[in-house]
Order: sequence, then C-alpha cells, then structure tokens
Amino acid sequence: QVQLVQSGGGLVQAGGSLRLSCAASGSTFSSYAMGWFRQAPGKEREFVAAITWHSGITDYTDSVKGRFTISRDKAQNTGYLQMNSLKREDTALYYCASSLQFTVRLMRPQEYEYWGQGTQVTVSS
Repeated sequence: QVQLVQSGGGLVQAGGSLRLSCAASGSTFSSYAMGWFRQAPGKEREFVAAITWHSGITDYTDSVKGRFTISRDKAQNTGYLQMNSLKREDTALYYCASSLQFTVRLMRPQEYEYWGQGTQVTVSS
C-alpha cells in the first residue's frame, strides 16, 4: 500500500510562484512514475506533468511548459511541482499520483494506482 501526502499550494497573485510537494510512503515505495493532475470546478481532471522515478524523464502539458518544473528526490521519496509565472487559469485542485507499472500513457489518470489528497491552488488577478 502506498500513501501520498501532499503539501504546498494556497493563494497567490498572478505572476507568482508556488511549490507543491508529494511525499510517498508505504512498505516499499517503488514507483515507475509520478504525475501531477489538476481539476478546476466543472471540468475534467487534466494532466499537468509527469516524471519517471528512476530516470527522471519529464513530460508536460503544453499550457505549463516553460513555467512549471516537475522533479523528485528519490532519497526522500518525494515529488515536487514548482509553478512559476502562475496564471488565473492555473487555479484548480492539484493532485499527485503514482504509477507503479511501466506505461507510455502517463497523461492518462487511469494509469495511476495511488493518489494524493489534493491541494488547492488559487491564482488571483
């Protein structure tokens, strides 16, 4: 069993920055990849970024490229999402997720077995 505990988030003005953290724990944490998703009110959950745990290969949705950076600390079993130049349209509930199995479809929420509790990010104008 894997538990993902998120921290960070909050209220920030447009143009500001926030960092989200996702700490993984369990009997043995061995993840293929960690992803970040977000869900705004009335919208479907959408992919934001993903990183393969061992090799550190990253992928981003187009709308956050150049502004967000996903990273991980393998020793701490923690993933991060650094969000810079935030825009109002980044406002959403953000979730981290862990995929234990190899997959090439890291943009699909269905590929992830475990999810964090979610953390709200609100960007004001």
